[in-house]
Amino acid sequence: MPRLSADARHRVRFTLNGRAVEATAEPRMLLTDFLRHELGMTGTHVGCEHGVCGACTIEIDGAPARACLTLAVQVAGASIRTVEALAPEPGRLSILQEAFRRHFALQCGFCTAGILMSLDSYLRANPDPGEAALRDYLSGHLCRCTGYVPIVAAALDAAERLRESASA
Repeated sequence: MPRLSADARHRVRFTLNGRAVEATAEPRMLLTDFLRHELGMTGTHVGCEHGVCGACTIEIDGAPARACLTLAVQVAGASIRTVEALAPEPGRLSILQEAFRRHFALQCGFCTAGILMSLDSYLRANPDPGEAALRDYLSGHLCRCTGYVPIVAAALDAAERLRESASA
């Protein structure tokens, strides 16, 4: 990465949810703020701003990442996916989102976007997870409302439906 001047805004180009985007950011601007305030992607939530709660989880080049620990200028040239990309089309939920709805796996919804992004990635890599593995994986997310029981149930349900749709 080139040395950036702290007193100027810098052009950042990358792919966001499958389309090329470009905007400017100060060198210290966090990716969460860049996504929300510069690009209008408000599904990425800002929680602890220390990488602990998981509310800001997105995908960078196919891997889950905390947007609050990433500077906007660091994603130049990368491929970013946010929760807005999960729905297959406007007005239709993904299998995982539908499972969350069916199992009442969200209450206040603040943590939901980050959990969905993490689970989307996890279920692609682990199509037949066990409950213990899911609970361990989700330990990187803080949810104060649900007690995780409906989240785990939704993830297991989604995994089963994803396997069924893959074999159909």
